[in-house]
Amino acid sequence: MAHYPEDMSSDFVKQRQAAPVGFFAAEAAGLRWLADPAAVPVVEVVDHGEDFLRLRRLDETGPDAAAAVDFGRRLARLHDAGAPGFGWSPAAPAFFGPLDAPFEVSTESETSFSEFWTAGRLSPLLSAVEGDLSTEETATIASAVEAIADGAFDGISGEGVEAPARVHGDLWAGNLMWTSDGCTLIDPAAHGGHRLEDLALLALFGTPFLDEIFSGYEQTHPMPEDWRHDLPVHSFFALLAHVRIFGRGFLGQTLSAAGAITARADALRR
Repeated sequence: MAHYPEDMSSDFVKQRQAAPVGFFAAEAAGLRWLADPAAVPVVEVVDHGEDFLRLRRLDETGPDAAAAVDFGRRLARLHDAGAPGFGWSPAAPAFFGPLDAPFEVSTESETSFSEFWTAGRLSPLLSAVEGDLSTEETATIASAVEAIADGAFDGISGEGVEAPARVHGDLWAGNLMWTSDGCTLIDPAAHGGHRLEDLALLALFGTPFLDEIFSGYEQTHPMPEDWRHDLPVHSFFALLAHVRIFGRGFLGQTLSAAGAITARADALRR
């Protein structure tokens, strides 16, 4: 029997009667894991069940430049809190996608970003959408996946090798709440990942004061000059997920990202 909690004015309740088993437990665990280092404000979990998640209600104030710089610094510290491995999740099963159309993702922990990103995330998505693609479209996406699998993006701008970071995993602008406590995280797909994953999603669909966020981040973590050229690699999963969930309307952007990934990998090999 579905259990719908009483609505309380101080709380916000997400509900879905037919939610996949473990969906709300995964979100609750992700929020608590992100909150644990006390690096970035995270919405408080009050309670959850198989068909609901109760969160402490947030009062929005709107973004500003100073808050964005502060959020960038805090996000860097959150990433530094680390994770046990690439692809590790604070709960299993784990999911990606909106409340009405999430899909399950692997929680297998890998030692390298390239193995996690290609075998755990990109290849399964390509298999899921391949039936709706032309041979040429499939080849373009597969070439980008192969370029990532070679390890060119295990670091940043071809430099070093990143350790697993504590990432939000779905950090587009809609999952930021600007409050009096600072920029507050909601709706994560939390896991151990590459820290550019979060930065790429902030850039993907446009985030207010993005340059200020990046400036604050680089104050804590100086970056190679051309680091933003790596970002298509780290938004590629989200783009493919949009193709899976919403259809071919996102395919053009996905194919453009695939071409940029292949070109970037070629440039880093020279």
